[in-house]
Amino acid sequence: MLRIGELSKRSGVSPELLRAWERRYGLLRPTRSSGGLRLYSLDDLERVRLMRLHIDGGLAAAEAASLVSRSPVSEGANETAVVSPPEAQSELAAALDAFDEASAQAVIDRLLATTTLDAFLAEVVLPYLRELGDRWERGKASVAQEHFASSILRGRLLGLARGWGLGLGPLALLACLPGEQHELGLVAFGLALRARGWRIGYLGSDAPLDTVARAADSLRPDLVVLSAVSDERVHAVGTELRSLAGRHRVAVGGAGATGDAAEEVGTIALAGDVVAEAGRVTALVQSARS
Repeated sequence: MLRIGELSKRSGVSPELLRAWERRYGLLRPTRSSGGLRLYSLDDLERVRLMRLHIDGGLAAAEAASLVSRSPVSEGANETAVVSPPEAQSELAAALDAFDEASAQAVIDRLLATTTLDAFLAEVVLPYLRELGDRWERGKASVAQEHFASSILRGRLLGLARGWGLGLGPLALLACLPGEQHELGLVAFGLALRARGWRIGYLGSDAPLDTVARAADSLRPDLVVLSAVSDERVHAVGTELRSLAGRHRVAVGGAGATGDAAEEVGTIALAGDVVAEAGRVTALVQSARS
């Protein structure tokens, strides 16, 4: 049993915030010592750890507390949970293919409660989306299945993105190139940046480059990130991209960054996975600032 000071040291959360979470959300469930002191268990410590995990992933405190309350702490939960990404991806695919929203949401809830945001994105969500795209191209997944899965995942990722424009960190302006409707990879990249202290400005899919340019000239972001699933979209706006890259630091992500098109117009090609590339551009900006 832990006093609140020890709970604070172990969790990295101030006593004042711990008391607020206990009072507002019922997050902690202390007992009383014979002398009347409030004592906290290792289960309380685990609930605080999960609360921090969800908040770091972008959830509001009330949403994070609600999610923790739906994920009962089991014996030994204070140890790091081992998650099998292939198994989680398979469960998620089965639920989404069957149009079973409740089961899909339950899989996502469990993942968010037991793993990091980076692992959730890089080891489950994005591999699943690539696999779904491959199946769709081969005629093994229907248009309805692709739309249903994208809708569910988009809703959850944008839920995690709530408040991602707040803070004092570097600013990234995110948009899809003109004609590009696939935005989930870009949202995932924004979440990975947010987990590294960035603020995010998000313009969404099919963004005209003159609109992006005006926003960039106004906001002066540390990085403009544009997404495309093919280098044809990059080539189509090469002149405009080169002009934008002459005024701002610009990166191109998605499958459109795997060829030479992005670098030919003076932008940074983000051809790796979202977590690695978020770390790379963070280091790049930090180096430029120092």
